[in-house]
Amino acid sequence: MDHKAIYALYSNVKTISGSGANAVAKDADGNVVTLDSTAVTTKQNQFIAAENLRLLRLKRNELLAETDYLGLSDNTMTAAQTTYRQALRDITNNATSLDDVTWPTKP
Repeated sequence: MDHKAIYALYSNVKTISGSGANAVAKDADGNVVTLDSTAVTTKQNQFIAAENLRLLRLKRNELLAETDYLGLSDNTMTAAQTTYRQALRDITNNATSLDDVTWPTKP
């Protein structure tokens, strides 16, 4: 079980020894805290999903930054450029990670 997920779910946990299914969590008095492995796995999956989305947004923002100059006042964007930038902004409506994204084609 993931230590970060355990700490997030159980505010009384002060120490964790071992890892995975062998993780043992203890409170401040040294008492073993009973863990719900399903809840810990769910929380761990939430953390993974959030990190995947964060990385997706970082890449998306990088691609948007590469075309920021197109929006300057001395430039007029083509319809294709506007569509591309909008598709990048909308990428998180359908994709949840870098593994399942289909990037729009840069004009």
